[in-house]
Order: sequence, then structure tokens, then C-alpha cells
Amino acid sequence: MRNQGIGSWIHRRREKSAANIAVVSGDQSVTYAELDRRINAFAAALAQRGIRSGDRVAYLGENHTAFLETFFACGVLGAIFVPLNTRLAPPEVRYALRDSGSSILVHADSLEPLAAAGSVDTFIDRRIIVNDRTEVEWTTPIGAVPLSDRILIESHETVIAEHLGSAAHIDAEVSLDDPAMILYTSGTTGSPKGALLTHENLTWNSYNVLVDYDVVSSDIALIISPMFHVASLDMGVLPVILKGGTVVLEPRFDPGRALELIELHRATMISGVPTTYQLICEHPLWDQTDISSLKKLTCGGSAVPVRVLNAYEDRGLAFSGGYGMTETAPGATSLNPSKSRAKMGSAGLPHFFTDLRIVDTNGRVLPAGEVGEIQLSGRNVIREYWNKPEATETAFADGEWFMSGDTGYVDDDGYLFVTGRIKDMIVSGGENVYPVEIEQLIVELPAVDSVAVIGIPDERWGEVPHAVVTLRSGSTLDAAAVQAHLSGRIARYKIPKTLQVVAEMPRTASGKIRKTDLR
Repeated sequence: MRNQGIGSWIHRRREKSAANIAVVSGDQSVTYAELDRRINAFAAALAQRGIRSGDRVAYLGENHTAFLETFFACGVLGAIFVPLNTRLAPPEVRYALRDSGSSILVHADSLEPLAAAGSVDTFIDRRIIVNDRTEVEWTTPIGAVPLSDRILIESHETVIAEHLGSAAHIDAEVSLDDPAMILYTSGTTGSPKGALLTHENLTWNSYNVLVDYDVVSSDIALIISPMFHVASLDMGVLPVILKGGTVVLEPRFDPGRALELIELHRATMISGVPTTYQLICEHPLWDQTDISSLKKLTCGGSAVPVRVLNAYEDRGLAFSGGYGMTETAPGATSLNPSKSRAKMGSAGLPHFFTDLRIVDTNGRVLPAGEVGEIQLSGRNVIREYWNKPEATETAFADGEWFMSGDTGYVDDDGYLFVTGRIKDMIVSGGENVYPVEIEQLIVELPAVDSVAVIGIPDERWGEVPHAVVTLRSGSTLDAAAVQAHLSGRIARYKIPKTLQVVAEMPRTASGKIRKTDLR
């Protein structure tokens, strides 16, 4: 095949696993043969509507088969897929559409108001609507051309049906070096940057997952995190599809529903963040649900609290931790489940095809135990940001090492421990204080739901740590209890002098705590 990118995966897999179930979404199950036909038909439809190699097609919607059809159809043509976070406000959607130069927006009918408002004053000239509702009625008038924005509106199913039985197999020339996807980073400051991921980045990230997480063709992955986040798509869906397994798509996370689906589909894999796993094990159905099929639990974002580790270990399960970011597609390190206790708090070792180093502010590579910036290199690492040459130029050291902006150290065995963001580091009386170290201890307290440690001005020390927490329902907490919990476990200058309880943390669209809003 001339197409060497991810757009060829489904067709190649069809030749090996035509009758196997590729995707389950609601009550719909789609085989690899059926998925290949639908993707090819949608690619033909996009081509008929003017989409060529390098053009951008955006998608706005929750987990749905149409998300994957659009993603792979773009890959078939060599077009660039632009997934959008459904939690964005209209101006944020508009920014991503304008910055990417997308000309077609595929979106869920349930998000019509956001799609319509976000498309105004952009390059979008056509919206293709996915019926993601249970009722028959559509909210969007198909075929309409609104006078306000002159955007043609079409039905996703109708567009595919036009080509389903007639489209010849498309085999466009696509190389691994070609761009595949623009993912907008939800930075805690400034405008989002579009990380430009190539077919090579996605392919080698999948190889890393196959090697380090032992993904097999019999795996059934329950996808409960949104695929517009890089971890869900690239760490969960793509490696399983590459191996010919099955992905079960759930549009939005609900812990009770997740337990139901694990038992119903005999899911073997699930991924999420610590909060995801905490909500599942605290659900009333936890003890009575058969989760014996689960074999692989992957968790990123932060370390898993001890009480959550205990709950899963009591049922014979352990976590594969990890560290990464959008720019590494996203995997950088992984922690084997067998080391979840011995290396507690660690993000693990570098992925098989990824390299890592720790450097000081002068670029000197640091030995084990010394804290510095985490830098990463490998074929899964992006080469550039979309339309941001200045950001690209300042993102790399020595021409190849991506500067993460995170601080950490490796121990004598090479295991990475992430200590925080460079910009979040607190300098108290000349001592460097890394918030993550403190946050991982505070979250052990049964009353704490989430925590952020920030620096506040102090006349004597310059800055001192201050803890901000949200509490679990019915719980109380004061500074004295936090200080008692930390006493003797970390240096006294690291212990927060004050505590603030808030009802809700300010967060980015991807769920990261906005520490700038807390300061």
C-alpha cells in the first residue's frame, strides 16, 4: 500500500481480522470489515467535498464510532484531524478552528449550539452532523444553509451512505513523516498551542504501549475517558486497534455505568486518572460487580492515592502508572504493576522507544537523585507546534530534546519521580519546594478529595507553601490536621503554613487545576 500511515490500519487489519468486533458503541457493534467500508466511504465523501492531503477536518463530540471514522478517514486521505474538547466555550472552539484553518466540522447533534457559535467567523464552510441522540428527532435542520454563517449542514449517515456501496478503495500516498493530528494543549496560561502529531508519532507511541503494557488481540478496552484527550485515543484506542482487539466506547464517565460495562463486555483494559479509579471503587456497586476479567489498569495524571491502591489490590488488581504529555503522543514513561508498591510515587521507566534525561538550568545532565527539568526524545515526540515557529524553537534543547517544563529526578534504578512544574516551584528561604511531593501526601488524608499546593508571599521566607483543598462529602479538615499528617515525613519548611478549603478547584478544559487562579 502507498499509505504507510494510520489511515491504512483499519484496511490492513480487515485483511487479518475481518469478522472481529472492532468497536462497540451503545448497542452497536462494528466489525473490522464494516468499519473499513464506512471509513473508506467517508474518506470518499470528504474527498468529494474538497478535502485533500494536508487539509484540516475538525471533530466536536463525545466518544462515538463517528469520531474514529472521521479520524481514520482523515488518515486515508492524508488530511489532518483536529479533535476539539467538548468542554470548551464558543470563543475557544472558534480559536482552534481559526488557528487550524479547518474547513469542515464534524460534530454531535447534541452539541449543535456550541458548534454553531464556535464556527462563526472561521474557515468552516460545511458542518457534518452526527446523530448522537437516542430520540429520532434532530435539532439541526439537515441541508440548511444558515444566513448568518453560510455554512452547509449535512447528515453524517447520509454522507456515508452515498458512497458506501460504490467507493473504490482509496490508497493515497501518505508517509510516516506526514502530519496526522493537531491537538490543542490546554495550558494553564496563555493561548493553547496546537501540537502537530505525525503518523510516526502515533505509530511509535502505539509500539511503546504494545511493548510496555502487553496489549494482545484478545483485549477488550473500555474507553471511559474522552477520545479528544490524547491519552484515551493514543494510549487506549490505537494500540488495541493495531492489535485487532475491541474498544468499547462510552460517551461520558459514570462510575456505576463503568462497572456495568466491565461486567457486561468482560473488559480486560481500562485507563483513567486517580479520580476515575477512586469514584469507581467508592461506588455502591463496587463489591458486587464481577470485574475478574480486568487485567490491565493504566493510570496517569498523578500518583494513585494509597487508599485507592488498597481497594484495587484487595481485588487482585494493580496499576500501570505513567507520565507523559500531548507532545509525546503522549507516553513517556511507564511503571510496571509489580513495582507499584516498591516504587510508590514513581512514574516508572522510559517507554521502550523513548529516551529521558534530567538537566539543570545550564543544560548539564544531572546524576540520580538531583532534581532538574525532565527532557524527552524519541520518535513519539512532536517536531513542531502548528503555526507557532517561536514556540517550536524554544521547546527543544540541542535540537532533539523536548523540554517538558516539568521537574523531577531519577533514582539509582532509573525510575522517574515527577516533582512538579518549573513555574510552580516554591522558593522558601532559599530552599526549592516542589508542590507535587506535598500534594501526594496530603491526598492520603481520608477527608481530601483534591489538593493544590501553591506559594504565597512571606516577609521572612519570601514564599511559604499554602494548601488549597476540596473535601469529600461530609468531611472537615483544618491546617493543624494537615501539619500533623506531614510532620516527620517531609522537611518542616515544606509543610504548608496555612490551609484553604474551597468548594471547587478552577480547572482547564482538560481537567488540570489552574494554579494561577489560586495564587
